[in-house]
Amino acid sequence: MTPTPQTTVTDRDLEVLAEQLGRVPRGVVGIAARCVCGRPLVVRTAPRLDDGTPFPTTYYLTCPPAVAAVSTLEASGVMKDLTARLADDEELAAAYRRAHEAYLADREELGHVEEIAGISAGGMPNRVKCLHVLSGHALAAGPGVNPIGDEVLTLIAGTWRQDRCTC
Repeated sequence: MTPTPQTTVTDRDLEVLAEQLGRVPRGVVGIAARCVCGRPLVVRTAPRLDDGTPFPTTYYLTCPPAVAAVSTLEASGVMKDLTARLADDEELAAAYRRAHEAYLADREELGHVEEIAGISAGGMPNRVKCLHVLSGHALAAGPGVNPIGDEVLTLIAGTWRQDRCTC
């Protein structure tokens, strides 16, 4: 499925995000991916929040059913296995480094923040730390950009899929 372009954030989007997150969303600059029903799926955030805090997480999964599916996967310990695969699979490691560079480039489009220069999110480029970030990046960027994020989406396909609304 082709990713939805990063769209302008509406007041309704902010209401939905607050509902999804259980708090007022911070630093939102776009909706990087949407559910097939149109609700936010992945938020794009500014690299510096309004209070001045550096914020390296450009893409983050917000849709509760998707978040729950990824959380269940995280609880299974898959991150340790994925990190080990990075050490053993040169092709996967190279693709993951490219995902890291793509993530940095996307964030840099929003502004340069010296404190987080060179730091992406989700553990990239050397380990797998946050599957929510990695799957959010995969949904925002589309297939083939973040191999670990793509794999996460495949692993949760029995529970959650982008082509079905579960909102």
